[in-house]
Amino acid sequence: MTKMIQGVRGMNDVLPDASPAWLHFEAVSREWLAAHGYKQVRTPIVEPTPLFVRGVGEHTDIVEKEMYTFEDSLNGEQLTLRPEGTAGCVRACIEHGLLYNQTQRLWYSGPMFRHERPQKGRYRQFHQLGVEAFGFFSPDIDAEMIVMLSDLWCRLGLTGMTLEINTLGDPAERAEHRAELIAYLEEHQDILDEDGKRRMYANPLRVLDTKNPAMQEMAEKAPKLTDFLGAESRAHFDAVCALLDDAGISYKLNPRLVRGLDYYNRTVFEWTTDQLGAQATVAAGGRYDGLVEQLGGKPCPGVGYAIGIERILLLMEAQGVTIPADVPDAYVVHQGEGAAHQAFKLACSLRTAGLKAVLHCGGGSFKTQFKKADASGARFAIIIGEEEAASGTAAVKRLTGEGAGQQSVLPLAEIAQYLRG
Repeated sequence: MTKMIQGVRGMNDVLPDASPAWLHFEAVSREWLAAHGYKQVRTPIVEPTPLFVRGVGEHTDIVEKEMYTFEDSLNGEQLTLRPEGTAGCVRACIEHGLLYNQTQRLWYSGPMFRHERPQKGRYRQFHQLGVEAFGFFSPDIDAEMIVMLSDLWCRLGLTGMTLEINTLGDPAERAEHRAELIAYLEEHQDILDEDGKRRMYANPLRVLDTKNPAMQEMAEKAPKLTDFLGAESRAHFDAVCALLDDAGISYKLNPRLVRGLDYYNRTVFEWTTDQLGAQATVAAGGRYDGLVEQLGGKPCPGVGYAIGIERILLLMEAQGVTIPADVPDAYVVHQGEGAAHQAFKLACSLRTAGLKAVLHCGGGSFKTQFKKADASGARFAIIIGEEEAASGTAAVKRLTGEGAGQQSVLPLAEIAQYLRG
């Protein structure tokens, strides 16, 4: 017997029973994005590896340990399955001139790939919805990014989200803080774990983001970036906080929030929940004013975030969010050769009229077909036997809701209107 081939660990199938939740999230998010003036961009899932090395950061966990990278057998180019969406979005904007003397509000959605240990809410293929805005220097766009996520939680019926925000300042301020932080970490090398020692010189801010309990006290007492901020950076962050206050958004200031990507500056934020265990972050992002220039474009400010779709769906399930049922309007059952022809034509005409109709295929008794009709969740069963086929009629039986079980015989031409009523 041939051995069954299974899917790659951590890259999951979305089966029919789970699809309605995905479709609901996608439908709600499309309306939400349109309401805020964001337009869709679609980029490839494969990009040149240097895009992520240069954009995400050579010394980040993503680049050092998690990327799926391979060599193109045709030309030897190093390619990578995208581990995040911002770098590819910026690359597309630069390549196609979308940032020249103009602002952009963009969004994208799709699979991302990181080679890490799969666990609930953390997979090797996962899906993100990303939102990016380019050309805006002012703090109002930072606040809009955060507030619009609060709006999404309301639209999805989610509660209990916590917002944490911080500022990373500008490059010169971070450089001064970095020197002080490295000196501090060198004095506490005996406390650092292997990750901390590895990051101490390459990415010292990430050491402060440790989850290691033994390092918490040391991290809490480390030099804080907020103490190195200049007047402009502080004014920008204060303005963001004031706008959040105006919008009635509660937040927690977290000076250790740094994010895991090198391109961030000034505002960074995370929306978290305590209902998903270790995978608490459901949306996160911030400002990245230097990334466009870093990837070869002219200087252009940017700010954005990504939503972990699988985590949002897990949270919707945990909170019992009602997912609208996607069921047929009618299930057409039939018996006999003449009835089969009439049923086929009727199902086609119902779909042309904008209704959702499932035609029973494969034969079987009326009893068997009615079991299929009930299982489909259809509002009505339409029954055509030889007698109905000869008279150009069909029996229409309500299967769900008020009046379930009632049945009427109607001319075929009147059935579409009856179903709409």
